[in-house]
Amino acid sequence: MKIVSYNVNGIRAALKKGLIEWLKATDADVVCFQETKAQPEQIDNSIFEDIGYHYCYWFSAEKKGYSSVGIVSKIEPKHIEYGTGIDYMDREGRNLRADFEEVSVMSLYLPSGTNDARLSYKFTYMDDFKIYIESLVKSIPNLVICGDYNICHEAIDIHDPVRLKTVSGFLPEEREWLSSFLKESGFVDSFRTLNKDVVQYSWWSYRANARQNNKGWRLDYLLVSQAIENRILRSVILPEAKHSDHCPVLLELK
Repeated sequence: MKIVSYNVNGIRAALKKGLIEWLKATDADVVCFQETKAQPEQIDNSIFEDIGYHYCYWFSAEKKGYSSVGIVSKIEPKHIEYGTGIDYMDREGRNLRADFEEVSVMSLYLPSGTNDARLSYKFTYMDDFKIYIESLVKSIPNLVICGDYNICHEAIDIHDPVRLKTVSGFLPEEREWLSSFLKESGFVDSFRTLNKDVVQYSWWSYRANARQNNKGWRLDYLLVSQAIENRILRSVILPEAKHSDHCPVLLELK
């Protein structure tokens, strides 16, 4: 199974930049989108169906033009789970899960900490999400959590770790949460498992030619439960795709 995760920063804008042609060429089985910024009725599923993604699911924020996630698949899922059942999370449309025969795939868009109030919200979300996942894996052990975590885990994952250590996304508390999530919830960072010393990023600011100068952050992860860690074949970042301020990440499982 080939899985792609992509924060498209507005799916309608990304479609105008050639997203469909890229998806067709990439030929993933399952694609997880974050930050679609659209309601389901604003997305034409036939565009995806025409290239083989006959199963399209969208979970949107109550606030229009905000957050929201989606999954499109060439394989029919046996179950779709919209949200987590935690009201404040689900109002922002940040979690969508597709269960297949041998693996479950979640699209996650974790909040960013753009100001003090949102940073507090982010920490609450992170704590509640960890509890939710630790309960979930008891019944669904073969889980891949794809998405934009809005956290750089280690110094290798950010272009200027010294100057940016006080900025949300690279705060010690955020980094520690991701460490504890991996260890205590039973997941591995598939990219770093296969690419120990590779310096690559998945997000660049639109300011100051950051992408051209490769001053980026690795915010997008394909976390794989330890139960299926031995099935990881490939995990790569795809910076040549330029439909967003993020680039997609790809995972291939046996």
